[in-house]
Amino acid sequence: MAKNLQDSVALYNGVSMPWFGLGVFKVEEGPELENAVKTAIKHGYRSIDTAAIYGNEEGVGRGIRQGLEEAGIGREELFVTSKVWNADLGYESTLAAYETSLQKLGLDYLDLYLIHWPKEGKFKEGWRALETIYKEGRVKAIGVSNFQIHHLEELMVDAELKPMVNQVEYHPRLTQKELQQYCKQQGIQFEAWSPLMQGELLDNPELKEIADKYNKSIAQVILRWDLQNGVITIPKSTKEHRIVENANVFDFELTGEDMKQIDSLNQNHRVGPDPDNFDF
Repeated sequence: MAKNLQDSVALYNGVSMPWFGLGVFKVEEGPELENAVKTAIKHGYRSIDTAAIYGNEEGVGRGIRQGLEEAGIGREELFVTSKVWNADLGYESTLAAYETSLQKLGLDYLDLYLIHWPKEGKFKEGWRALETIYKEGRVKAIGVSNFQIHHLEELMVDAELKPMVNQVEYHPRLTQKELQQYCKQQGIQFEAWSPLMQGELLDNPELKEIADKYNKSIAQVILRWDLQNGVITIPKSTKEHRIVENANVFDFELTGEDMKQIDSLNQNHRVGPDPDNFDF
């Protein structure tokens, strides 16, 4: 169990990935983005998650450089994730997309590179490219995002390597227990995007009751629930006080009863697209 913001979990290939990080979905290029990344690193975050489709890799790269300088740490202490977009899925096109992401971020390598969506008929070729990049030692770990059990099974029919991570929409209204259990059995680390349900849970009365008990915010309770479930979490924020507050989850522990109560909020409700039914 994570004891502090720098704590990490070993992926099945032995690479250490922080339990907690900063997501930058929907944060546009510009000073706000750069500042958020820099601020997170300055306050002890060691994981930054972006994607080609977010259109903000250059700003994230600038924020990383500023953050490393302010925190006085080296690149190797930071874990950086990006993702290949659907339009680039294909063997050669995925290899090229990886290079483009590196170039935009201004980095020599990524710690984790993911296939963003299980685009039917395309993700297997994309995965073959990720295996190549990995075997060449140009990325530390590879994985997928938004893959359901049947996508993972289909991928692994031909794959030489299993994904090391599956990053999916995960929050108290979408607990995906069966998928999480499957990933656990396969040694695939589960990671949550949109852990706070894009803010939709922040006035939930049941969560408020639990939060009051610990003198914590609802966001902190949800993020703590992620960690206690063995799920890596990457909440998004651009405000310094929120970036600090989100990460202040290592000084309390939810009881088994609290955990069950939060689990019971599940409604299989998504705020993002359905991996089995998307058209992009």
